[in-house]
Amino acid sequence: MAASTVPGYSPGFKKPPAMLRLKRKRLRRNEPAAAAPSPCGAAPRAPSAPARRNPFSSLDNAPRAAGTPQPLERARRPSPPAGGSPSAAPFWQLLEAVCEDKPTRRAEPSERTDIFTPTHDLHLPVAIPEVPSSPRHEFPADWSIKTRLLFMSSQPFTWAEHLKAQEEAQGFAQHCRATETNLPQSIQEPKLSTELRCAFQQSLVYWLHPSLPWLQLFPRIGADRKIAGKASPWSQDEALQQVLMSDWSVSFTSLYNLLKAKLCPYFYVCTYQFTVLFRAAGLAGSDVITAVISPTTRGLREAMRNEGIEFSLPLVEESRTRKQKNSEVNLETEVANSLEVGNSMEDGEEPAPSDDDDESFSWLEEMGVQDKVKKPDAISIKLRKEKHEVQMDHKPESLALVKGTNTFTLLNFLINCKSLVAVAGPQAGLPPTLMSPVAFRGGTMQTLKARSINAKARVHLAYEDIFSLEIVGPVMPHSLHSLTTLLKSAQRGAFSAVLYTHEPTAVFNTNLDNASPALNKEAVRKDLPACGLHPKTLDQLSQCPTLGKSSIRFLEMKDYAYTWKS
Repeated sequence: MAASTVPGYSPGFKKPPAMLRLKRKRLRRNEPAAAAPSPCGAAPRAPSAPARRNPFSSLDNAPRAAGTPQPLERARRPSPPAGGSPSAAPFWQLLEAVCEDKPTRRAEPSERTDIFTPTHDLHLPVAIPEVPSSPRHEFPADWSIKTRLLFMSSQPFTWAEHLKAQEEAQGFAQHCRATETNLPQSIQEPKLSTELRCAFQQSLVYWLHPSLPWLQLFPRIGADRKIAGKASPWSQDEALQQVLMSDWSVSFTSLYNLLKAKLCPYFYVCTYQFTVLFRAAGLAGSDVITAVISPTTRGLREAMRNEGIEFSLPLVEESRTRKQKNSEVNLETEVANSLEVGNSMEDGEEPAPSDDDDESFSWLEEMGVQDKVKKPDAISIKLRKEKHEVQMDHKPESLALVKGTNTFTLLNFLINCKSLVAVAGPQAGLPPTLMSPVAFRGGTMQTLKARSINAKARVHLAYEDIFSLEIVGPVMPHSLHSLTTLLKSAQRGAFSAVLYTHEPTAVFNTNLDNASPALNKEAVRKDLPACGLHPKTLDQLSQCPTLGKSSIRFLEMKDYAYTWKS
C-alpha cells in the first residue's frame, strides 16, 4: 500500500498533518509580534482565539473583510426609506409583474414624488431624464408596443372591477361597431357610470392570429424560454406546418387589403427575429402606406434587394447627414467624430479596400513568396467591404423603411420567405404573430388583462392610500390613448402611469421625414372614415413621430395636462 511505502504518509481523512500545521501558522500570525513577559513567573497564557467583532461598533471602525465596499462606495449607494420597516417600501414593490418586463428595484423611495418615478429596467436601455416635458393637453403618439401599464392615482379604480355581463357584452359590441364614446370632463360617480365601464371594456379589445391559448404569442423575440416545453405538434409535422402557413397567409393578405382600403389603421407582424409595422396612408405624417422593419440583418436586406424591394435606412441616412453638417461647421472636430463614429454601428464612412485586389498583393510576387502566403478569398474581401453594414445588424440603427407600392412587394416577400419561420428550437414551424386593432379574416378577439390593486404607501411619517390599475398584454398605440382618455374623466384629471416597452419596437417612433405639406387633419378624417379609431386617437396617430428611437416610459396628468418622460 501507499501508506507503507511512503514515509510520513497519512490519509487526509485520518490525520491531516498539513492542515493542522497550516492552522497553527494562522493562529501565530494573529497573535502579537512580541508578547510582554508575565509578572511573578506566572504561567504563560494559551494562545487566544481570534477576537469577535463587537456587534455594536460602527461599521466605519470595524475591520473590513476583503471585498467589503469602502464608506465612499456605500455613500454612493441609495439609502433605504425612512423608518426602516418593510411596510415603508413603496406600494408597487408589493405587486408582482405578470409579464416579461419586470423592473429591477434599485432604491426604495421615501417621498410621494418618488413613488411615481419608474424604476430602471434591464429591458429599457434609454435612461429616463430627470426633467419631464412641458405640460400639454395631448401626449405624442407612441408606436411601440407596451407589455404592461401601471396606472396610479389618489382616486380608487373600483369602476374598473367586476364588470357585469351586460356591460362586458356592450363593450364588445361597441368595439365591433366602432362606436364613439364621448365622456364628460369629470365623472362624479365613476363606479355607477355604465357608459364608462362599457368604454373600458371596449378599449381592452384587440385581434390576434394565430390563436393558441397554451402559448404566449407575444413577444416573439427572445420568447424561446417561455415557449420551451409547451406542446407543439407542428414542429415535426411538415403537413401541419403548411396548413398553418397557408391559413396565416390568408390572414396576412386580409389585413393588408383592409389597410389599403383604409379600413384598418395599422397592424404588426411579429416574427422570432424582427417586427414589422404596417401603417395606412395618412398616419405618422405620411400620405402613402408605410412599413417599418426592425431589427434587420445584412442577409434580410440583401434578400429584399434581390426581390426588387426599394427601402431606405432612415437612421443611417440621418447619421450621415448629421456628420456632414458637423464637418462643415467645424473641421477640427471632424477627426474626433470620425473616430467615434467609426466604432459605432452607424458608420458607413470606413474606407473600403481597393476593388483591384490582385494589385494589392503584387508585392508578394516581387518578393517571390506569393506561394507561401495565403491570400484572402473573395468572400473575405467582400465581408471586409461590408463590415460597416454588418456592424448595425440586430440594432435599432438597422431600421428599414418601405413606402408605397413596395409594401405590396414586401407582403409577397414575407409570405414566401422561408426564413420567416424558425426551423429549429421551441418556435420551430410556428407562424409569425399578427396583431391588429380591428377584426380581420382568421383573427381571434382577445382582451388585455386588467386588475386594480389597493395599497398603502409611507409618505413622510404617515400612510396614505394609493390606488393602482394594472394592464397586461400587448398594448398597442390606440389602446394607450383610449385608456388615458377614460382615466382623464374617471380620475378627475389626476393620475400617473409607468409604461413597460417591448424594446425592439421603440425605434418605430423614428420620424420618417416624409410628411406631405398638403396633409392635414381634415384630409386624414376624410380618407380614414371607418378605420375603427376614435377621432381624437386618429388625430394623435396622424402626427409625425417625435420620440425618435425612444418611447414614453412615464406619463403623468395633473389638472388635465400631460407631462411625460422618454
